[in-house]
Amino acid sequence: MEENKVPSRGTVLSAMFLVAGSSIGGGMLALPVATGINGFLPSLVVMSLCWMMMTLTGLLLLEVSLWMEEGIHIDTMTHRILGNFGRVVSWILYLFICYASIGAYTAAGGTQIAFAFEHLLKISFSKELGCVLYILTFGLVLYLGSTVVGRVNAVLFIAMIASYVGLVGMGIPEVHPQYLLYNQWSGFLLAIPLMLASFSYQTMVPSLTPYLKKNKRGLRLAIIGGTSITFVVYAIWQWMMLGIVPVEGQNGLAQALIDGEPATQFLNEHVQSSSVAAIAHFFAFFAVVTSFLGIALGLFDFLADGLKIKKVGRGNVVLGLLIVVPTLIFATQFERVFLVALDSSGGYGDTILNGLIPVLMVWLGRYRMGYRGQFRVLGGRWLLILVFIFFAACLVLEILVHAGYVSSVYEAYDIVEKRTDV
Repeated sequence: MEENKVPSRGTVLSAMFLVAGSSIGGGMLALPVATGINGFLPSLVVMSLCWMMMTLTGLLLLEVSLWMEEGIHIDTMTHRILGNFGRVVSWILYLFICYASIGAYTAAGGTQIAFAFEHLLKISFSKELGCVLYILTFGLVLYLGSTVVGRVNAVLFIAMIASYVGLVGMGIPEVHPQYLLYNQWSGFLLAIPLMLASFSYQTMVPSLTPYLKKNKRGLRLAIIGGTSITFVVYAIWQWMMLGIVPVEGQNGLAQALIDGEPATQFLNEHVQSSSVAAIAHFFAFFAVVTSFLGIALGLFDFLADGLKIKKVGRGNVVLGLLIVVPTLIFATQFERVFLVALDSSGGYGDTILNGLIPVLMVWLGRYRMGYRGQFRVLGGRWLLILVFIFFAACLVLEILVHAGYVSSVYEAYDIVEKRTDV
């Protein structure tokens, strides 16, 4: 009871928004495209499963975080519990996920800024300049600390939800129920990697612990509430998008999959309103910024912990440069590399770092090393075994896909197309 009286640096609501904002990002624009060939019901089944599993691993990581002293991040956690090998693996995967994500979000944000300057202000503006303006603006927010990040993110998250509600409000009358009846269960599990990436937020869980001053009740609520918001937002979005945009046709979801176009691009083709395009661009911008801030905050604290850099004065400058400079280079010069990396981050990065490793740390910490804390995820050994099997199966599936033994999502579409033609 006494713990709940501990003053927090941030609020539970802002922490909840950080979790949801970290999850709801560029992946949201890709979800309807990647899952459209399967239909609404199969995509909802996969989404529900990934939501539950990613919520559980976030809570498991929280349990580990609460074993540690304040300021400890993934680097030190894995080193203490999994040894040097676990530390090296976590370093590689963490940096891979974070830099891939924020690089792609910076490229997307820069594109949106350039679009706004050219179409709204009638000023010529390149994507590269947009990326520079984007990373400098939100890099400064990051430099100012977690409290400022939380407040700015909360405002942007509300703006994102407002634009999302606007899009949904205008789109609901356009939904065709018959489109939602389309189901193709063949290959629907191939959507799991993207779904895992779309629910990815665990990289910032260690940052939430000091943010809420180890308030276990507030932290648990922030994670469960944040992932639940994400699920509801995704589910409604999937329902609307798959109900408006057909699978087949020139501007269908299958064509979007082949062309690599975002979902909002094809939405505008099927909703005859000039306002839709503008709101879609606002939504896309807010979505990538909220994700950028959440993931970048986690990376900021990870680098501070791993490199033993104090988050004050010159240390903050060094940490900021370690994030801003590589991100800007790759976002402007190697955008496609990062987009490809994002496509694989769910299948490899999230599966191992945000799935298997939290399970292993809790198992060893609880049952081998005797860690005890005020928070413990219910379910005991059987829950840990179940979660481990799920993520191990996801990893095996991803390996089989890249090895050519299982059809990729593109090949799965070809199969569906051939069956449709018969």
